[in-house]
Amino acid sequence: MHRRILTALLTLTVSACATTKPAEAPPPETPASQQPQTPAPDPEAFRDTQPKPGTPPDIVLPTFEKAQLDNGLTVIVSTRKELPLVFAGIAFASGVSQEPLAKLGVADLSYRMLLEGAGKRDTVALDNAFADLGVSPALSVEPDGAFVGARVLTRNVDAVMALLADVVLRPTFDAKAFERRKKQQLGELVRRMGDPNFLAQQAYYAAVFGADHPYGHPSGGTPKTVQSLTLADAKNFYVKNTGPRAAALIMTGDVTLPQAVEWAKKYFGGWKGGAVAPKPPPAPPAPPRQQVRVVPKPGLEQTVVLVGRPGLAAGHADEYPLELATTVFGGFFGSRLNMNIREDKGYSYGANAHLGTRLGVGPLTANAAVRQNVTGPALNEFMKELAGIKTNPITEKELAAAREGLIRAFPGAFETVEGLGGSAAQLFFHRRPMDEFKKSVEGLRDASAAEVQRVAEAYLDPAAMQVVLVGDPLVIQEQVTPLNLGKLTLVETPDTAPAPKAATP
Repeated sequence: MHRRILTALLTLTVSACATTKPAEAPPPETPASQQPQTPAPDPEAFRDTQPKPGTPPDIVLPTFEKAQLDNGLTVIVSTRKELPLVFAGIAFASGVSQEPLAKLGVADLSYRMLLEGAGKRDTVALDNAFADLGVSPALSVEPDGAFVGARVLTRNVDAVMALLADVVLRPTFDAKAFERRKKQQLGELVRRMGDPNFLAQQAYYAAVFGADHPYGHPSGGTPKTVQSLTLADAKNFYVKNTGPRAAALIMTGDVTLPQAVEWAKKYFGGWKGGAVAPKPPPAPPAPPRQQVRVVPKPGLEQTVVLVGRPGLAAGHADEYPLELATTVFGGFFGSRLNMNIREDKGYSYGANAHLGTRLGVGPLTANAAVRQNVTGPALNEFMKELAGIKTNPITEKELAAAREGLIRAFPGAFETVEGLGGSAAQLFFHRRPMDEFKKSVEGLRDASAAEVQRVAEAYLDPAAMQVVLVGDPLVIQEQVTPLNLGKLTLVETPDTAPAPKAATP
């Protein structure tokens, strides 16, 4: 029985195996190298799409307020309470433009004597008194004025005002300090006479304004004129040109107008003097160019190129359109002149243009230092770009870039209390209203393309541009003569005095 059962089971098993399909073999695997690959993301793909700029912040301009004391002293204040800091200074309305021609350099020498002793303190004691307050006074002398002041902690304002009162009202004009300062100024002039850029500036001002014009020379004088200056010259200049009606107390930072007025009354209320703010210098003519002025520097590896003419006085109706036109021409990296001279031709590290407004008519200047061997071609490109303003009008894209750049640059001048103080001084020097910066932004924003093109063609005419070159005269003669820009005229540098002995500290 067991055998029959076993035989039946075997029969069933064999039968089942006979009716079952054989298992299929698995397909062969595809080699990894032949399998389709998902491409890895390109880590540099983001560079294909220019990122969109964020929303620009609103421009916040400072507010300037003005008052006047009974003695005529102007008080200008800009309040900023973020930090316990105050900048306090005195701005004088007479600058380099008020120097007699025979005494060029006297303004620098006179104003710088203010920090060479005041009240009962000599130079060292005065410097130490400022240092005890944690400050170092700054002084600048410009064509239209001068400015002396210091930044101080709010708690030390009273002390610094007392020092400024000594500096302004009671300068000692010590004879020994004068001789030391004079030697320092002569030494600086000797150094500057070896600087091609200074020589270019010196010849350029004379070319644009005329040698006898108040703006016809840079600050500092010449070695010959400074050598002849006396202590009496410095004192007389200061007494003649300063007084409460020709000065302003500038206070910015953690201070209000009423507080500034009280400090002005306390320290400068008794200031007397007959000086008044000078009139603007006369507007110079802008005749067609008849010559190319050459300051010879044999062997100089670069040629300094200055091209320009009289521009505008601060507040002129054409100021904002011309500022925009000048910026398109050469006022920023992407300007026509720089993209040509630097980026396309490789003649220079950079070419610039600038509208320098002053109390009177200031200079409109384009400049570059170019390789000596491309002096002629570079100057030719200057003239081509000037002419191109008319034949290739300013585009909306260029105008928008210039407008945005100029407007967005305004806050940079107000980052510090010193910057606010310097801006306030410029308002005083140029007799501008307290809302001048707001008007400037509005003027730049509202100037139409037609206005900008009109002033560009009127002021950037290459025929009216004077040309000054500092470099190797033989190279200049060979390369510039064929351009037919005018007669090449050599400009002699001013007489140089013997190098002064080292000043005694």
